[in-house]
Amino acid sequence: MASSRGPLRQEWLTWSDVDKLVDVLVPQLRVAGGFDTMILITRGGIIPGGLLSEALDITNVLTAAVDFPSEHDLDAKARLLVWPKFLQFPKDDLLADHRILIVDDVWGSGRTSTAVKSRCQSAGATVFTCVLHFNPYRSLFSRAEPDYYGAVTDAYIVYPWELDRGTDGIARMIPEGPPTPTDTN
Repeated sequence: MASSRGPLRQEWLTWSDVDKLVDVLVPQLRVAGGFDTMILITRGGIIPGGLLSEALDITNVLTAAVDFPSEHDLDAKARLLVWPKFLQFPKDDLLADHRILIVDDVWGSGRTSTAVKSRCQSAGATVFTCVLHFNPYRSLFSRAEPDYYGAVTDAYIVYPWELDRGTDGIARMIPEGPPTPTDTN
């Protein structure tokens, strides 16, 4: 899928790359003060959230599963405007009056993190968002960004836990597909 800038660039991360991103985030999050609860956005936030919850000793860890209509359900413009369906979300009494850290892998359009944050705030929580990668070039929100992020990127990121899943989703977004063994010098 080419844009006016050309095809999306890919970055294939190793576990060592992820460790470095966590090492960037942990001091920022410690300075921010303690968090009562962490909400991991499925599926992308589960592994980064697990690593961060261990490093920060956060034991109250919840999940939120969010679904947006697929490309087959609506046209592209309408799809960007529709509110998500929350497939799984913590009850309000688990959120009210808590400092919550929402974790996902990447802030692309920003819709998922923003939707989860809004729902937590409406339950009475003080909310902070955290991602490994922030892509300001894809964000739909000119005045919103994650509170904490490990790196800024303009690339389509492939995390090490996604490698075994195959490249079907990547192939739809990026015409050139995954690198071949000769491309990984």
